[in-house]
Amino acid sequence: MAASNEIRIAHIYSKTGALEAYGKQTAVGFMMGLDYATGGTMTVAGKKLVVIEKDDQGKPDVGKSLLAAAYGDDKADIAVGPTSSGVALAMLPVAEEYKKILLVEPAVADSITGDKWNKYIFRTGRNSSQDAIGNAVASDIAGLNIGILAQDYAFGRDAVKAYKEALKKARIVHEEYLPTATTDFTAGIQRLVDSLKDKPGPKVIAVVWAGATTPFPALAALDLQKRYGIAVGSGGNILPAMTAYKQFPGMEGATYYYFGIPKNPVNEWLVSNHYKQFKAPPDFFTAGGMSAAIALVEALKKTGGDTATNKLIKTMEGMSFETPKGKMTFRPEDHQAMQSMYHFRIKVDPAFPWGVPELVREIKPEEMAVPIRNKR
Repeated sequence: MAASNEIRIAHIYSKTGALEAYGKQTAVGFMMGLDYATGGTMTVAGKKLVVIEKDDQGKPDVGKSLLAAAYGDDKADIAVGPTSSGVALAMLPVAEEYKKILLVEPAVADSITGDKWNKYIFRTGRNSSQDAIGNAVASDIAGLNIGILAQDYAFGRDAVKAYKEALKKARIVHEEYLPTATTDFTAGIQRLVDSLKDKPGPKVIAVVWAGATTPFPALAALDLQKRYGIAVGSGGNILPAMTAYKQFPGMEGATYYYFGIPKNPVNEWLVSNHYKQFKAPPDFFTAGGMSAAIALVEALKKTGGDTATNKLIKTMEGMSFETPKGKMTFRPEDHQAMQSMYHFRIKVDPAFPWGVPELVREIKPEEMAVPIRNKR
């Protein structure tokens, strides 16, 4: 048995694999968030917080067995993670089997809090619908023709499904799904160009892509705006991926987080401490990791350090907490954190190696009718 004076938290994420960059940011943000939320003590109600880190390598079967080992052998009270939607979907039944909470951060697929959900699942990460509705708010104009370039797995498919539901005025003329490991985008982009180029009115290729190799350099090289009047649109991304955004000044979309956008004490703390430690700003998933940590500490403070699952579920349902993005609230129906998204426009600033997303408008949670998809 774990010592009664500790609270054991398993953090399972992609330390290696295709989404390694995201996983590392989440881990940094999570530890900074625990530090912030406990006032540097790493204790709640006199109990020491112990974090057990595990690498799922982005593989569903590995994530599944690691979570079972964390709950079973390591006596973890709560688990956090994973990075990949595919891994998350494999892990959901394990949380149900062990009757322990899995706080999902940052895996995005709607199905995690949708048809594959169970009551032990909470998510601080945004879901595909929040991304999609944010991007629809930023891009839904009458007469707009949209070609979609997306990754062929849960993240890409769920994102496009949600985006299509969210669009009211614009129309989608082509959907192109490519394998996650694609490095040569030529054929896929050509099919998109062919489907869009002769359409009257404004045209855009909307990109839904995660991971190290992105289609942006290939899109920029083709100079589609000049040749065919085809713009490129996308949501936010990690800073290294946004270096390619410099080639698309004026590009609009909606993002989950960019360090320069939210104005609140939690984000100020994160930005200044991250600069101190790493000589760089916090990124997309750093903010998410911090949000997950704050949510857990808030819940544990409310239960007086009691990790009994049913007590935690009751406490967390409907609970609001302050994050680097401002207030988040766990929706009681599906435990999805309701949160703001940010409509941005890319500006090129020589001081930054990436395209800078300037805030057009904060899209508040109450403006987004995020569907409840768990049918429970």
